[in-house]
Amino acid sequence: TQVCEVEVDPETGAVEIVGYAAVDDVGRAVNPMILHGQTHGGIAQGVGQALLEDCHYDPETGQMLAASFMDYAMPRASLFPHMNTALSEVPSPTNRLGVRSGGEGGCTPALGVVINAIVDALSEFGVRHIEMPATPERVWRTIRIGTRAEGD
Repeated sequence: TQVCEVEVDPETGAVEIVGYAAVDDVGRAVNPMILHGQTHGGIAQGVGQALLEDCHYDPETGQMLAASFMDYAMPRASLFPHMNTALSEVPSPTNRLGVRSGGEGGCTPALGVVINAIVDALSEFGVRHIEMPATPERVWRTIRIGTRAEGD
């Protein structure tokens, strides 16, 4: 389970993550520090996809147009607040150690959690959906469309 809190500047479209929490059901935690690190890394990947990573391909060749990390935005540590992560240890009945995989679930939920937090923050502007990645320009344009649709 994951929860994200964001603040959005309606004048610029900039999104700031101000809070993030995740709980991972791991069965029995053999090495909790590794599990927390894996969860943090997965969340960072998901946030990167939700906010920054925009893949464009040449329609003729299929070649990716972002040739380097200068063209392809990735998350940096400064993007994240302190992430509160917890482990739910409910032993698995399917093996003698009671372990389950853990840490892999960071990325997938982060996509929906971050986008839904943005949509919730923009609900006062009539926004009900936003495409990924939610770049500042895309957020700004979505606010303008949502506001215009509300006034019609």
